[in-house]
Amino acid sequence: MNLPTVPMPGGVAGLIGSQIPAHVQDAEDEAVFAMLSIEQRRQPMAPEQLAEALATVARANKVLAAYNPGLIVKAGGPR
Repeated sequence: MNLPTVPMPGGVAGLIGSQIPAHVQDAEDEAVFAMLSIEQRRQPMAPEQLAEALATVARANKVLAAYNPGLIVKAGGPR
């Protein structure tokens, strides 16, 4: 059964976000930034840069998975 999506008001999203610990928010920001830097480049990254970016995503995903596995950042994800 497919339920319709309902938009979430900004105030509600802010209240939900305020309940997430700061280190988890920081980890999500790091993972999203690293993944975007990988996906949005016009030229391929140097192998060292790619390895560093992927390591950042992996490190941040460990924190996110420990808090809530649904927060894990994936390539091509909705973020």
